[in-house]
Amino acid sequence: MVDALRRRGIADEAVLAAMAAVPRHFFLDNAFEEHAYEDKPFPIGCEQTISQPFTVAYQTVLLDIKNGDRVLEIGTGSGYQAAILAALGAKIFTVERQEQLYFNTKKLLDELGFKTVKCFFRDGSKGLAEKAPFDKVIVTAGAPVVPEPLKEQLVVGGILVIPVGESVQKMLKIKRLSVSEFQEERLDDFRFVPFLKGVSRK
Repeated sequence: MVDALRRRGIADEAVLAAMAAVPRHFFLDNAFEEHAYEDKPFPIGCEQTISQPFTVAYQTVLLDIKNGDRVLEIGTGSGYQAAILAALGAKIFTVERQEQLYFNTKKLLDELGFKTVKCFFRDGSKGLAEKAPFDKVIVTAGAPVVPEPLKEQLVVGGILVIPVGESVQKMLKIKRLSVSEFQEERLDDFRFVPFLKGVSRK
């Protein structure tokens, strides 16, 4: 898998090492286990997917994780992205709106020993104000617009990575330059599940 990521242009050795260290098959349904290291997304229930490894690596590289970074993740999903960030030395606050996924993934991450990942059952469009500010924010669903609370909960110098658009999303990297100033880079196109407001209970 790591060799395939290199061939697709992922050159950050720390990110590649984290991808090699975290077993992706732990985060998949048994039916897909033999395909766990292929560069494909897979369904994880609740109409959600685990992103393909390239997408996980791509977003992680953009975040430029430093050891000890406080990272807000919107869309816990399978927990795989959070595990990669934790392997890079970050402290993760991850928010999931699907109650069943929240319980399942929290249990899995606890069992796997990811002590620096804290899970929350919330509406991700509001961020996580009581734990703000964050050094980095990552969104793992396609949003029609950038939710303002996610920008406001960044430290100055912090980075937000978010796919924005309808059927196809443009990956944005937004850096907070000051209290009121943000710099936006528009990067490659991706397809994510839609970013939804509110919560969905079992």
